[in-house]
Amino acid sequence: MDLDAVRTFVAAVEAGRFQDAATDLSITQQAVSKRIAALEKSLGARLFTRTARGAVLTGDGEAFLPHARELLSAELRALASVRTGPLRVDVIGRRLCPATLLRGFHEAHPDVPLEVATLFDTAVAALRDGSIDASFRAVVALPEDLDAQWVLDEPIQLLCGPAHPLAEAPSVAPAELAGHRIWMPGVVPGTEWGAYYAEFAAAFGLWIDAAGPNFGTEVVLDTIAESPEVATLVGAGSRVLWPPGHDLRRVPIEEPVPVYPHSLMWRRGNAHPGLTALRQHLAKSEHVTDAWRPRWAG
Repeated sequence: MDLDAVRTFVAAVEAGRFQDAATDLSITQQAVSKRIAALEKSLGARLFTRTARGAVLTGDGEAFLPHARELLSAELRALASVRTGPLRVDVIGRRLCPATLLRGFHEAHPDVPLEVATLFDTAVAALRDGSIDASFRAVVALPEDLDAQWVLDEPIQLLCGPAHPLAEAPSVAPAELAGHRIWMPGVVPGTEWGAYYAEFAAAFGLWIDAAGPNFGTEVVLDTIAESPEVATLVGAGSRVLWPPGHDLRRVPIEEPVPVYPHSLMWRRGNAHPGLTALRQHLAKSEHVTDAWRPRWAG
């Protein structure tokens, strides 16, 4: 199986549109379409339905996705078994704040060979087997064989459409979100982001609707653009792109500011010199004042 095609499939799922996946992978949209078509031919199944809203997974696509991610993890493990080479770092998603942090490191240290991975919820296993060197995570509980350092408090914002009652507010307090439907189908129980938003909702009496199916960011953005009732939450450092006609609004949440506590995690004993440089580079951030953090974030 062509792993470049598998990598392109996962990138298209994460981006929601073939055009955005092409940008993330630094290839053309035509190349993305050809790779996906070749993968579908080799599998004998259709993986996406193309709509005006973007690329939506079919049932076969949903079934193949976890196996695709495991194939990419296996590729990293195979590479790790025969070379040490570049520093391999997981950022969960290429449009999220950790990717920006890692890009800043690369710009400051272009001499450090670097590979970027997006392993979603398999990063801890990849750290343990040596297929990656580090991962940006919110550390709910730190396993004994891993170590971590806090690197950034990322403020959480409300993202809503122009007809939402809070669209024109200069800012909102967390308590003001009570009673509003906050739709986040990507919040998966058992993940650290699931733990974060569960505690945030409980602390302020909020309704976070995680009901699916999760057809990707594009569908969430389409829904909130058209709805006067539905909103979602995003990190202030996330690169969320939408069509100009959506006219979405990012509304700061303040008094207190809920922050997502990003940390860098690595396996104890990892002596990769690039990891030391990355840790030193990231040790410059300051905590956000007047912030709300989950209890496990310290």
